[in-house]
Amino acid sequence: MSVNGAVWGRVRSRLRAFPERLAACGAEAAAYGRCVQASTAPGGSLSKDLCAREFEALRSCFAAAVARLHSQKKTTWGGSWLSLYESLVPVWQFCGG
Repeated sequence: MSVNGAVWGRVRSRLRAFPERLAACGAEAAAYGRCVQASTAPGGSLSKDLCAREFEALRSCFAAAVARLHSQKKTTWGGSWLSLYESLVPVWQFCGG
C-alpha cells in the first residue's frame, strides 16, 4: 500500500468508528438538527449563530465523548479521538454550526 493509501486507510477507519463512538450525543444532535431544519423550512431563514446554543451543546457532548474514549482506550492509528474531533469542527461550522 502506498503512503498516501495508508493515510487514507487510517482516515477512513477513524471516520467509520466516529458515529458509533458518539452515540451518546443523540439528544444534542437531534436538538441541533431540529433547529437547523426549522430555520431552513419554508418561511425560515438560516443565519449565522441562529442555532449556536444547540451547536455548542452538541460540540460539548462530542468533546466529552471523545475525551472519555481517549482516556479509556488507545487508538490503533496512533492519533487521538480528540484530534479527529478537532479536525471535523471546521466542517461542522461550514455546514451551519
